[in-house]
Amino acid sequence: MHPTVSSTSPATGSADPAATADGSTVREVLAGAVSALGGSQRDGQVAMAEAVAGAMEDGKHLLVQAGTGTGKSLAYLVPSLLHDQRVVVATATLALQHQLVERDIPRLVEAVGDKVDTSYAVLKGRSNYACLHRIREGVPDDQGALVEMPSGSMGQKVLELRAWAEEEAEQGGSGERDNAPRHTDREWRQVSVGHRDCLGAAKCPFGQECFVEVAREKAHRSHLIVTNHSLLAIDAIEGVPMIPDYDVVVIDEAHELTARVTQAATDELSASDVERAARRSQRFVDGSEADDLADAADTLRDAIAESDPGRFERVPQQLADALVLVRDAARACLSAYPKEGESGDADAGRTQARGSVQEVFANAERMAADLESDVLWLSEGGERIPPRLCVAPLQVWGPMRDKLLTDKTVVFTSATLMLGGDFSAVATSVGLKPSERLVDGGTVAGSVSEGALPWRGLDVGSPFDYGQQAILYVARHLPPPGRDGLGKAQLDEIVELVDAADGRALGLFSSRRAAEAAAEAVRERLPHLTTLAQGDAQLPELAKQFVEDPHTCLFGTLSLWQGLDVPGDTCQLVLIDRIPFPRPDDPLMSARQKAADRAGGNGFMQVAATHAALLMAQGAGRLIRTTSDRGVVAVLDPRLATARYGGFLKASLPPMWTTTDPAVVRKALARLSGS
Repeated sequence: MHPTVSSTSPATGSADPAATADGSTVREVLAGAVSALGGSQRDGQVAMAEAVAGAMEDGKHLLVQAGTGTGKSLAYLVPSLLHDQRVVVATATLALQHQLVERDIPRLVEAVGDKVDTSYAVLKGRSNYACLHRIREGVPDDQGALVEMPSGSMGQKVLELRAWAEEEAEQGGSGERDNAPRHTDREWRQVSVGHRDCLGAAKCPFGQECFVEVAREKAHRSHLIVTNHSLLAIDAIEGVPMIPDYDVVVIDEAHELTARVTQAATDELSASDVERAARRSQRFVDGSEADDLADAADTLRDAIAESDPGRFERVPQQLADALVLVRDAARACLSAYPKEGESGDADAGRTQARGSVQEVFANAERMAADLESDVLWLSEGGERIPPRLCVAPLQVWGPMRDKLLTDKTVVFTSATLMLGGDFSAVATSVGLKPSERLVDGGTVAGSVSEGALPWRGLDVGSPFDYGQQAILYVARHLPPPGRDGLGKAQLDEIVELVDAADGRALGLFSSRRAAEAAAEAVRERLPHLTTLAQGDAQLPELAKQFVEDPHTCLFGTLSLWQGLDVPGDTCQLVLIDRIPFPRPDDPLMSARQKAADRAGGNGFMQVAATHAALLMAQGAGRLIRTTSDRGVVAVLDPRLATARYGGFLKASLPPMWTTTDPAVVRKALARLSGS
């Protein structure tokens, strides 16, 4: 399949947008790299690489959709290495980051040789690295006193992690969590710290050995830096310096960017947080300020108990007053901490205690401000989890435009950037305006105004022939999904499809309850198959079982919709129980939808339908992973065929052959399974 260009052709203007010292072009270096790696070059990969090089050269932003199998990592890594200034690559998932650093970049560096600067480094958040101070000095308890070692099996695991970290330090290792012995989150917290708990390199007796500082030093010496969306957001948008100065950022898995930036800018506060901060401060504050903060925690707990879970259109007065009280008490407690010179040398317990008060103050201050640019809600809590106040930005496109896109050249790439067949929805969500898009000849689609940020959109297609390899089946005859989960008709349909496929099915469900109901029905009626449900074991273990036995079904929720890579006969049926619109009571999505309506737009299409289109495209993308894969994507929600928005959603999916005839689909699945 040849690449097709949406709105514009690749950047032009320079006959040789990027070249090595010996004059090699992007195309030539890419061809050499692909050959050295034993692969085959694809038209889409070449078109993408040249477009990325052009964007880096002329400083125009680029959105490039590259289907699975295009080889997009090489298509942006080659021009990144050839660019004359530092480039940052930001991914959404640790899995892709690991693939880039452990496989793609080392092999590319070996293939390119010494033609260009091939130095590279990885940067992650501080809590992803072991902390030598915590390992050697102990972990402060809630009162700030150092606790030497937890007991029992956890103590044994922490000993193992400590020994590993010391070995990493001795051998010049990275100290990254990914390389550590198997462990739980709780165990890892015993050997790591967040940014608020860190003493800082200048004050820490182990600052020279610190894994984080070593990683940062390496980044300062490197041409290419690999990081994640969250760290990029903290550096560029929140203005906390985390990444050395750079010229261009390539954002892979860009369909997840706004969600990750939102997550990085979301804060939480509970009465327990305030209470813990007050308790930790008792040892370091001589006056009554820590007691006052504890009293404020009780007031907040009472206010939360009187408030209904969900989003606050207007903050209840009792809650607003409690937040102001917590803010002021936290500020007073911070002021009461003695200066470091008055209390001796740097103290990990003191730093941690003060950091917890600082965090309470910052979150209470933000929530008490009740800004129109923020959304505040109360979580429902659970059996062991008390309700928490949460605050998140109403939108992130504004800060992204002002603080990232205005200063840097940005390349966005993903297999899923065109929703409804167009780049506009994703471009708008990241801070680019459809009117600023460059069309053929390099002119802007709309009127040019001061501060405009021109961008190009490029779809390089896919090496897969979806019309021949995949069927999209919409179960039009089924009743629309109800609030009570899967009904008898849907369960019958699932069993019949799985039976025809003889297993080999990945079920993507809108809720855990639906996934479990489907699994139970298949186990009962098709006992000869192995049926796994998310929660039966850890996801990597379930995925391994799913891959090893073709006669297996794997049913789950959101974490299966993206990132699961199961090529071959393992997966010939992808089931989607319903269009994955956000829940009507989702605080942030409902607020964004209302804001879009108030601004004169269509909130449902801009927020809910766009969210659903993105997830459906990602879910459908689990089916075809290689040129030899075949199968069916079965959507059990008739609204995809009957509703007005169905066309927008279908245009966001790969161009599969489509049918609503269940008999045709069952026969196709039976042929594929050989039954």
